[in-house]
Amino acid sequence: MPDISRRRALTAGAALAAAGAAAALVAPAASAAGHDHGGDPSTQDTFDEVYKGRRIQGRPSSGSGHHHEHGGGYAVFVDGVQLHLMRNADGSWISVVSHYAPVPTPRAAARAAVDELQGAALLPFPAN
Repeated sequence: MPDISRRRALTAGAALAAAGAAAALVAPAASAAGHDHGGDPSTQDTFDEVYKGRRIQGRPSSGSGHHHEHGGGYAVFVDGVQLHLMRNADGSWISVVSHYAPVPTPRAAARAAVDELQGAALLPFPAN
């Protein structure tokens, strides 16, 4: 059996450490996917609450509207007006109101929109 060089041993050790670190990062995300943090939209919680004086609601949707594919199968409303959502590739959510501030859940997106609106009414988003 040939002797292993120091370079090969260090390279193999670094590769194992990187693989272990990657697995440690992926495992919590995968276990959280079944809760209100992403995953299948049909398994996400429905919510209906008053946040800072505004009624926010969210539920899995099965409608086939123009923007349905962007909302990941989830509908969110602020005071009865639909807040258009988009699901990012990393599982985070953004809305038409807080487009540059990704959040972990549709509920968090609704709350971020209320914060951003600062009391202003959410206007219906035109479907082209």
